[in-house]
Amino acid sequence: MLHHEKFGSGQPVVLVPGGGARGRTYALYQVPALVEAGYQVYIVDNRPDARTIGELVADLAAFVERVVGGPCRLAGSSMGAHTVQELLVARPDLAVQGVLMASRARPDALSKAYAGAERELRASGITLPPGFEALIRAMQNLSPRTLADEQKAQDWLEIIELAGSSGPATPEVAAVDWDTDRRDAYRTITVPTLVVSFADDLVTPAARGRELADSIPGARYAEIPDAGHYGYLEQPGPVNEALLAFFKEI
Repeated sequence: MLHHEKFGSGQPVVLVPGGGARGRTYALYQVPALVEAGYQVYIVDNRPDARTIGELVADLAAFVERVVGGPCRLAGSSMGAHTVQELLVARPDLAVQGVLMASRARPDALSKAYAGAERELRASGITLPPGFEALIRAMQNLSPRTLADEQKAQDWLEIIELAGSSGPATPEVAAVDWDTDRRDAYRTITVPTLVVSFADDLVTPAARGRELADSIPGARYAEIPDAGHYGYLEQPGPVNEALLAFFKEI
């Protein structure tokens, strides 16, 4: 069973982290806002040896059934969003609403090249110096506005370096994430869905997020300015407002 923490009381919300991240990434901003709004919040850690999206979805479904005890609201970012959207296809009976942050329905030329380059780097056995990798991660995942603030940039570089590599858990999961066009599958989703994109996201560009929303019947779409791939941490206020407004619809 997935390692998890539970906060608050009320209708349940499960927050699913991205690849290489832990559920605690939501603890600083999203958990307090949701608990204050009257929700019970679960943050989970993905199983580190899960090798496919199918396994991640099965793990999440089992968690919802056995720990949460029934249908709930689900939200994820990046790989976490990909897991949620695949669960909305495979097990719609377990979801009341779904929120997909920093996600997409298909790869594009840049994301294919990026994923391929990361796989080549990992296969080569080369280890980048921690400071250099932190710099690259910051430039890939943060908004120019964040990086232009010297104190914020320094803080983020230290955080990323301390956290270590945040790449995909396995090559198999990375391949599914980057190399598969799932628009036709997502047209079958019937669960109310909100797609949240970040305007400065280089990893999952906002255009791909809007395309994802267009693939899901009736999906809502929100775009957060001055935010990169880590937008839920860079701009937590607007992100939380979007989540709470959507959750209040049901």
